[in-house]
Amino acid sequence: MAGGEGTRLRPLTSNQPKPMVPIAGKPCMQHIIELLRRHDIVDIIITVAYLPQVIRGYFGDGDELGVNLQYSVEETPLGTAGSVKNAETLLTEPFIVISGDALCDFDLHELIRVHQEQGAAATLALKSVENPLEFGVVITDEEGRIERFLEKPSWGQVFSDTINTGVYVLEPEVLRAIPPAEPYDFSKQLFPDLLARGKPLFGYAMEGYWQDIGNLDQYRQANEDALDGRVALELPGIRLRENVYLGDGVQLLDLSQVEGPAYIGNFCKIEDGVRIGAYSVLGSNTVVKEGATISRSVLDAGSYIGRSARVEGAILGKRVDVRSHAVINEQVAVGDECTIGAEAVVAPGVKVYPFKTVEAGAVLQTNLIWESRGLSTLFGRDGVNALVNVDMTPDVAARVGMAYGTTLPRGSRVVVSRDAHSASRMIKRAMISGLVATGVDVSDLRVAMPAVARHQLKIDERAGGLHIRMAPDDPEVVQVRFFQSPGIVASESVLKALERTFSRQDYRRVTTAEIGGVSYPSRAAESYVADLLDKIDAEAIRNRGFRLVLNYGNSAASLIVPTLIAELGVELVGLDAFRDTGAGRLNSEPAAALEATRRLVEAVGADLGVMMDVAAERIWLVDEQARAIEPEATLLLLLREISAQSDRGMLLVPITETSHVDEIVNGAGGRVGRTKASLSELLAAAAKDDVLFAGASRGGYVFPDFLPAYDAVMSTCKVLELIARSGRSLSELAAGLPESTLTHQVVHCPWNRKGAVMRMLIEALKDMPTDHTDGIRVEDDGGWVQALPDPDDPVFHLYAEGRTVEESEALEAKYRLMLEDIVAHADAEPQTLN
Repeated sequence: MAGGEGTRLRPLTSNQPKPMVPIAGKPCMQHIIELLRRHDIVDIIITVAYLPQVIRGYFGDGDELGVNLQYSVEETPLGTAGSVKNAETLLTEPFIVISGDALCDFDLHELIRVHQEQGAAATLALKSVENPLEFGVVITDEEGRIERFLEKPSWGQVFSDTINTGVYVLEPEVLRAIPPAEPYDFSKQLFPDLLARGKPLFGYAMEGYWQDIGNLDQYRQANEDALDGRVALELPGIRLRENVYLGDGVQLLDLSQVEGPAYIGNFCKIEDGVRIGAYSVLGSNTVVKEGATISRSVLDAGSYIGRSARVEGAILGKRVDVRSHAVINEQVAVGDECTIGAEAVVAPGVKVYPFKTVEAGAVLQTNLIWESRGLSTLFGRDGVNALVNVDMTPDVAARVGMAYGTTLPRGSRVVVSRDAHSASRMIKRAMISGLVATGVDVSDLRVAMPAVARHQLKIDERAGGLHIRMAPDDPEVVQVRFFQSPGIVASESVLKALERTFSRQDYRRVTTAEIGGVSYPSRAAESYVADLLDKIDAEAIRNRGFRLVLNYGNSAASLIVPTLIAELGVELVGLDAFRDTGAGRLNSEPAAALEATRRLVEAVGADLGVMMDVAAERIWLVDEQARAIEPEATLLLLLREISAQSDRGMLLVPITETSHVDEIVNGAGGRVGRTKASLSELLAAAAKDDVLFAGASRGGYVFPDFLPAYDAVMSTCKVLELIARSGRSLSELAAGLPESTLTHQVVHCPWNRKGAVMRMLIEALKDMPTDHTDGIRVEDDGGWVQALPDPDDPVFHLYAEGRTVEESEALEAKYRLMLEDIVAHADAEPQTLN
């Protein structure tokens, strides 16, 4: 019997039948089929009604389990007896009826023996329970003949603690008493009717275990009983001490991380510092990151538990994604394919229905049934940011590729590049498959700097482009960045169209003859180098005769720089060159990499040192005295020197940069323009004709006459050019630059309050000089403060700059308290700031 919806088990049964809920690594119904097989019952008919394709798809014909399965489908609800009547033509000999959603280990041979000895028309397996209110109560005489039935009595009606378990042995003749094609129930109708007609009905009190999986508490109990061995099941895996079960291919550093009883399914990965508490069940392919804690919880297959997350006394469906530092409390139930954001808290007893997203930092205290933030974990402001093989699997990558290709005209060309990581290679290949399926041609640059791919878009205005890389600050996250001609970051409208196509799954599919092709351009790097040399003063650099220490940061720049440097007459000492595979350097490591660069500059007596990031987009400088120069000072230095050496063009910085920018550039006779804080806004503005330079204080610099993009190789060449033309050393150029007092803080703000918070901030600051270019910027007491809502995370960024560090900190504290108060009372009217 496998037709139940299991409404009281939702959200676990929102998109799967009740018999398919897993008990210790297997669907409940599989445990029942294995019980039948152990009792030599191998010809099995399954009655299905709710989501029958889920059961058919999993069990098939039963061959893998050593049984013969046939299916009887209810087109309309027929009740328990009516569903069996529906399969009457297949039931020509005595048969057992058993529920697929009640866990048991009854001795079926004994039940059959009693049935045959009594000559019964029907024999019911009975069980004594503590609380009989949810079941049909049965009373028998001394010989086991049934005398009375009562379905789901009240306490005032209870006359026995012996209940009907729904396990029956029946003779085929009883089916004639069931009317065809109409709802009919065993306990409420058929058995009372047979009893009234004097048919031989017997009950037999069974030994052994029986547990109906009717609600979430019973589901938890069934899993605990399975781990304790109170029910005889064929649990998969190897049983170790304290009833710890480990499946095949489990990655577990230390068995002491797991407290028994517990079940760890096939191919689970448990990282260092994880604690798996007693009565925990982890379905196959579950990943638990370092520092996480799981106790008394049941997790279905494919779940992901992030760093230092905590799951206690909860139930998680398939492929639930719990991000770092999130907390899921007692009696929480989360449906399939939900995402619980970083640092979110799900309060005790809450139910989250399938396919929902709980935003980062949120505190969820009520059931989440209809609302969802959808694709927020995949698409962000600058493209795709996703966990590898969690959010971004090969099939998802192929769909993203199809979505991108659909937004482009048929016959367009897309330039594709990647970093050296094997995960990037996997995602790139999947995306290429999606692109060509939409009739788009692909130029695959394989491993290459993003700047080389962007340069191809400068040459061919019909092309689009993308670069795939691992995030520099998280080894689990892959980033996909989209470009458009002439090499700028794809505009917001392009990304919105891509995301909309992806979410609707409205992909263009072309005929076989129109499928796109894949080519491998052989001269992309040579074209890039030739164009770069044409845009710098190579003669000045050659005449200076630099000795340069260059830390490639394991980037693909090392495939290009040696040829370029030879043309510039620079003596190069390199380290951390491109590696054929690996994660590259992370943001947690630049201090050590910068120190290695500094030591090498000192050791070889170099004129300067340059450290690149793994994407070869940003640089950090070390002067000839082996002193690191702060990125903000580097920005000021470049702005001053470029504006001093050229009297044409605009110099651009984001609106959040220090006020010293204006002092430096205006003093040199230049013009400063400020853009919104996002990188895409900066690069789009840099592509305009009158822009000479653009940059930000995080190491990224743009020279638009060559390419409107961050490019570490071009930035390095420009630094060499400026030093060569100045006739001074790097330390002399950096001397006397003003020191910024800029501060930056983050204030949490739920997504649904951001609009109200902005309105209340504007109202509170209405009597003060403000700027609304991006967020809200206010001039106050000789300094400025900017509140900027983050487009991807539920936070506000708060920047403050005064004349001194102390003044900056005071401004930041003043406005942070104000912002936190507005966030806390977003529905109240704001007070004007005094």
